[in-house]
Amino acid sequence: MGQLDNKTALVTGASTGIGLAVARRFAAEGAIVYLTGRREAELQSAVGEVGGRAIGIRSDVSKLDDLDRLFAEITERSGRLDIVVANAGVGDFGPLGTITEEDYDRTTSINLKGTVFTVQKALPLLPAGASVILLSSSAALRAVPGLGIYAATKAAIRSLARTWAAELAGRGIRVNALTPGPVTTPGADELRAALPRDDQADESAAPTPLGRAGHPDEVASTALYLAGDQSSFTTGAELLVDGGATQL
Repeated sequence: MGQLDNKTALVTGASTGIGLAVARRFAAEGAIVYLTGRREAELQSAVGEVGGRAIGIRSDVSKLDDLDRLFAEITERSGRLDIVVANAGVGDFGPLGTITEEDYDRTTSINLKGTVFTVQKALPLLPAGASVILLSSSAALRAVPGLGIYAATKAAIRSLARTWAAELAGRGIRVNALTPGPVTTPGADELRAALPRDDQADESAAPTPLGRAGHPDEVASTALYLAGDQSSFTTGAELLVDGGATQL
């Protein structure tokens, strides 16, 4: 028996990286998993990798029409969601003096607006005992030059986890923040490549006190804990999966 037998989950931004690892782990533990992504080809490749318990629905979390279509399909197919993982996000390098309105809108629309309305539109499908997992980032706890807007959105997400945990406690719905540190994913690798050369050298020399970056599967293991019954008394919390980077 799997830890998520008879559960239905949604993982946004699940085409690659952490989202794909979470979807794969949830499916392996018995859940039916809805995966979303903006690029159809990558999404269908991810669905094939996750296997028969995966359902891919192309969706851009920054577009409310896409979210309406997504939840209409989930409602028709399943009628409920036991787990929501709001993972979709982007990170762009941009020091204060170079930030454009387009940069600001892109990051906040996907990371913050997308998270808010993903969870809001999921509410009618969430029963008592449901788990909502919001992906934050260790960048929200560290001063990384050039990542100000990205870090601000991730700090806001951690704050939302507290507020929503309080708002939804009466319905028996748990909300927690999952905060990865340096993790090897396509998106993170692109972001690190955009950092100034000195910062890149510092990151690669000692990304964490454990002497390495994390793997998406290690984040997925923590997501599984938050999704399942083992964390039934955990809400409003932030779980750090960062190799000690923000604590030591």
